[in-house]
Amino acid sequence: MTPDLKRIFGCFAAEASFLSGYSFGPGHIHDTYRITTEEKDCDDYILQRLNGNVFKDIPGLQENMERVTAHLRKKISAQPERNVKRECLTLMPSRETGKSFFTDDDGSYWRMFIFISDHRSYERVDSYSRAFEGGRIIGQFQAMLADMPGEPLHETIPDFHNIVRRLETFHRVIEKDPAGRVSSARNEIEEIIRREEEMKTIIRLGEEGTIPLRITHNDTKFNNILFDADDRALLIIDLDTVMPGYIHYDFGDAIRTATNRANEDSEDISSVSMDIEIYKAYAEGYLKAARETLTSTEVEYLPFAPKLLTYIMATRFLTDYIDGDNYYKIKYPLHNLQRNKVQITLLKDMEAKYGKMVQIIKNIAK
Repeated sequence: MTPDLKRIFGCFAAEASFLSGYSFGPGHIHDTYRITTEEKDCDDYILQRLNGNVFKDIPGLQENMERVTAHLRKKISAQPERNVKRECLTLMPSRETGKSFFTDDDGSYWRMFIFISDHRSYERVDSYSRAFEGGRIIGQFQAMLADMPGEPLHETIPDFHNIVRRLETFHRVIEKDPAGRVSSARNEIEEIIRREEEMKTIIRLGEEGTIPLRITHNDTKFNNILFDADDRALLIIDLDTVMPGYIHYDFGDAIRTATNRANEDSEDISSVSMDIEIYKAYAEGYLKAARETLTSTEVEYLPFAPKLLTYIMATRFLTDYIDGDNYYKIKYPLHNLQRNKVQITLLKDMEAKYGKMVQIIKNIAK
């Protein structure tokens, strides 16, 4: 049943009158609605009912978002040529509490943003200029947050990219074998196990204090970037997973998703490979924006980051397959296993091209 969007809209301090509301966007986590307003010179809005099953501490999540967007707005507003309303999410306060969320009678949490008009987004990266812009906007996001004051942000999904914890879960599921699938996935399991120690590298560097824990986005797939009509990146959205992390998580996941020539669940494994030129363009944009805030060790390990994030996803897909497909939605019985095979194939291609990946970063950073 569609909620009473007009009533919920009225609980936020918007400077406009409700005209209509409808379901909007392809998101799978929250219920998202676009609100159109009566006044032609006023903004439209995005209204969301938040998923408390995925995010257990929504007040903490919203506090993160309030702090991050306030800091970004301050940075962007200091540059006269920038348009803060189009380059930063604008959270609307609750009329009752002044906070960036509202709780309805059912206990559901809602939030509302100003809708950024005349934007476009892309599921796939099909040009070097868009790859460059994608890298630039992620690098800019990290660089602007590098000096954000205050206590660490809340961890909205604990251990989200922590491969040590992911591998602990992986081995527990193998030992239990709840769906009786271990014997049919021996080769895939071996691919994960033989890379285990190498893939703990970033965690080890962090624990040693060799690389710093920073504020990272943690979900840098390309369709989270909004572009203007001239294909210049405006901002990255979907800030639910902004929390403490290593910069390699953002760079690695962006490269994993942007450079794969095939779909994440392609049945044609021969089509899976990494586009090294897209990698180069993305890295150029990223380092142009972020280089001055990064340590030499962080830069040195950028080429490793795509391998790590591809491995993490391979591990997660295989874990879910062995566990009986309880996390990811599947379209057929072997869907998660096929997803794992795509990630492992992509990882192997990255390993074959690793020398080139390292040299590209060295050339850009020098």
